[in-house]
Amino acid sequence: MGIASEVFGDALPVAERYAAFLGTAGVERGLIGPREVDRLWERHLINCAVVSAAVPPDARVVDIGSGAGLPGIVLAIVRPDLRITLLEPLLRRTTFLTECVEMLDLGNVEVLRARAEEVAGRLSMDVATARAVAPLERLAKWALPLLRPGGELLALKGERAAAELDEAGPVLKQHGVRGTELLQVGRGMVDPPTTLVRVIAGGGEDGGRRRRAPRRAKGSRKRSS
Repeated sequence: MGIASEVFGDALPVAERYAAFLGTAGVERGLIGPREVDRLWERHLINCAVVSAAVPPDARVVDIGSGAGLPGIVLAIVRPDLRITLLEPLLRRTTFLTECVEMLDLGNVEVLRARAEEVAGRLSMDVATARAVAPLERLAKWALPLLRPGGELLALKGERAAAELDEAGPVLKQHGVRGTELLQVGRGMVDPPTTLVRVIAGGGEDGGRRRRAPRRAKGSRKRSS
C-alpha cells in the first residue's frame, strides 16, 4: 500500500472504495475474476494509474470498452483534471460503471452505452484509452475516428505490444496516423512496467487544441508512421 499511497496521493481513500467494490460486486457480476481479488492493486489499479503519466493535462479522454472501469475510472480518480467518457456497449457493465461513478462521486466522468462505431463522428477526444479490448489492428479502427486531429490512442498492451504495432501497420497507414510510439510507464511501481502503444491521429493541424505534451516516459521508443 506504500506504492498505492505514492501513486494516488490524497485520492487513495477513493481508490480504496473502488477496489472494495471491484472485489465484491465486480466479482459477483463477472467483471473481475475471483483470482484477481488478491492482486487488484498491483495488476489492475496501480497498473492503470501509472498511465496518467502519458496523458496531457485537462484532456478529454474516452475509455473504449471500459468494462469494470479499467483504466477509465482509475484515471478519473488519480487525475481530476481529466474529463472522461466511459464507452461500453453492454448494459450490465454500464450499470456497474454508473454505480461506481455515483458511489465515488466522480464529477469528471460520464458513462455512455454504445459501441465505438456508433459514436464515430460524434466524439472528438484528445485521448482514447483501451485495455484488453482487441488487437491493435482492430482497436485502431474503432479508436481513431473518435479522436481530434493530433489526438492520441493509448493502448495498454503486454509482451506482444511491438508485434501488434507491426501487424497494425497497414491499418495505421490507411488512417493516416502521424506516428507511433512504444512506452513503458510505472517503472519501479509495477513489475513489469505498464506497456503502452501510443498512436497519434492524423488530420488537420491539431483541431485548434494545442496542449503541453507530457514528459516522455522513460524507456519509450518512437517510430515514424
